Amino acid sequence: MNNKPNLELLSIVIPARDEEGCIASTVEHLHLELKLHGVPHEIVVVDDGSKDRTWAILQEVRERVPALAPVQNKAPNGFGRAITCGLDVAKGDALVIMMADESDDCRDVVRYWNKLNEGYDCVFGSRFMKGGGVIDYPSIKLFVNRLANAFVRILFNHGLNDTTNAFKAYRKTVIDGIRPILSPHFNITVELPLKAIVRGFSFTVIPITWRNRRTGEAKLKIKEMGSRYLFICLYVWLEKYFSRGDYRSEQ
Repeated sequence: MNNKPNLELLSIVIPARDEEGCIASTVEHLHLELKLHGVPHEIVVVDDGSKDRTWAILQEVRERVPALAPVQNKAPNGFGRAITCGLDVAKGDALVIMMADESDDCRDVVRYWNKLNEGYDCVFGSRFMKGGGVIDYPSIKLFVNRLANAFVRILFNHGLNDTTNAFKAYRKTVIDGIRPILSPHFNITVELPLKAIVRGFSFTVIPITWRNRRTGEAKLKIKEMGSRYLFICLYVWLEKYFSRGDYRSEQ
């Protein structure tokens, strides 16, 4: 499988909005885990217009975590815009998108890095396959999640059962190959993997774990996102069936 250049640097992009209660521990735990496993890395935390002390805390943490590279996403804000901002400034040839609230397991970041180094273009985590799991997932959100992912799976017939999860890994060549990125909000979580699959980049799926946030407030508002998810799914579906492969990777 490994006919790709060796990876030299992992950039972890973390969008953060009003995460003063957890951002320091997220960065410190992640940095420690990657350091213990010898993963060369930078941690790009994008402050997406926080009204609390998130930015000030990042400046404090930067003094003791040299791998931290905080940036501010100026208005207009939005989850997708913050991720795009982080991808734009990231220096790594491998990228992981991770949440700021410690819901994603930093040990899985190491597993992503190792899988990318096997030669895959993308590594997608699934919380709903054998070996994966969720802890304290709100029942209504879980129901909507499984319904939405079943819809996407049928629409694209791609075999991935956790498309909507943001926590995924890509080679930089993939991110360059799926631009322009359109989604300003949480619909970026489906735009990136679906474009990567439709454009012919290789991927593998591994089990991951997820834990509900222990501090702060969830930013995803389900009632606001339905039409945005549908738009981006249909946009990429049209590309798959009507672009005649104009955007497919030549790898």
